[in-house]
Amino acid sequence: MMNRPTDGPFAPVTEEVTAFDLPVTGRIPAELCGRYLRNGPNPLGIDDPSASHLFLGEGMLHGVRLRDGKAEWYRNRWVRSRKVAAHLGEEWRPGPVFQKLDWAPNTHVISHAGRTLALIEAGPRPYELSYELDTLGPYDFDGGLPGGYTAHTKRDPRTGELHAIAYFFGWQYVQYIVADARGAITRTVNIRVSDGPMVHDFALTQRYVVVYDLPITFDLDLALGGALLPYAWNEAHPARIGLLPRDGEDVQWFTIDPCFVFHTLNAFDDGEKVVVDLVKFPKMLQNGLLEDNPPPVLDRWTIDPVAGRVTQRTLDDRPQEFPRVDERRVSLPHRYGYTVSGEALLDGKVGEAMLKHDYLRGGTEIRPLGRGSYVGEAVFAPSAPDSAEDEGHVMALMYDAARGATDLLILAAQDFTGKPVATVHLPVRVPLGFHGSWLPDPA
Repeated sequence: MMNRPTDGPFAPVTEEVTAFDLPVTGRIPAELCGRYLRNGPNPLGIDDPSASHLFLGEGMLHGVRLRDGKAEWYRNRWVRSRKVAAHLGEEWRPGPVFQKLDWAPNTHVISHAGRTLALIEAGPRPYELSYELDTLGPYDFDGGLPGGYTAHTKRDPRTGELHAIAYFFGWQYVQYIVADARGAITRTVNIRVSDGPMVHDFALTQRYVVVYDLPITFDLDLALGGALLPYAWNEAHPARIGLLPRDGEDVQWFTIDPCFVFHTLNAFDDGEKVVVDLVKFPKMLQNGLLEDNPPPVLDRWTIDPVAGRVTQRTLDDRPQEFPRVDERRVSLPHRYGYTVSGEALLDGKVGEAMLKHDYLRGGTEIRPLGRGSYVGEAVFAPSAPDSAEDEGHVMALMYDAARGATDLLILAAQDFTGKPVATVHLPVRVPLGFHGSWLPDPA
């Protein structure tokens, strides 16, 4: 297990902060009315065992509210699981946990059916938050969620449905779950697997759910030895990818070379074939360790269900992670995608530059950072609901080494390497974390 540094990009913060009327360099576009939110692990104290592992630690939300060209507030708040509430001397707001797995979700934050949800995988359920990031309690989609949930959902932009694949070490299957635009669970399918694989993400097209069954699996020896994340690379577990029709229950499986996928950029149907753009690790969690794994690269996989084969092609071999796409293109063909480059997520060098990939022309724009600075995942915010794919802004949290604090960077997507449209100066450092969303206010 890697040691989390007590300083540097991933070091946790120790206080919750509320600040109003944030200073801004440049001009915040008037159409940006809503919240930029980002989740990440922030252990309650460095003596907490979870502080020693990058993937663990109680979730902390960081949020910036934009309206009328102003940055109205910044807030950071721990998600109040039972443990967090007790540590902070507060009363826990009870709710429907699964299998007594009550964890403060630390991986992602989304909005669905008017609710703000903090997400995590592997059994725990989401937590619902207020607009101001106060914890409202565990959430099970009004009783419709059979078990736990996932860190990565996919919203169909045409139907408003929210799709997910959940896993849990005690299951002999992974579970495909669909919630309608009102938040009601309308469909669940159990997909049989062996060895308890980690399924951090998946992909969605208009016809298929794309399932990753890859060689990181539950490791009983690690669990019995007290490992907080008992999953490891398993040479004996065959690597495969599956196509589940969105209205069916039978998966067509395809054998692929061993690798691991944490994150999908996007997927879409191309005639009878399925195209999946993703970040691929050749190996990961060898012996359960985060160190000494080969760096991830940007791939395109083309699945041919008629021929029964998968073609895998590396598009960019620079180490990179956190792929994102305009959320309005999820499950549909896309032209642009964003990643963050760095030697690895695991050695503190991630976030050295932001990349914008043009899948039509094949080029990549690179936005490097100043010495000592680092940046998190990029999120695209469209100028209007019906604007073109590249018509909008790219938002990311960037640590400014000169200032010793974090900024919310707002770039014009069509001028990706140019001067920022606006830079919102936060009063504190935000640790490098995981995933976030731009959540526009209701019209």
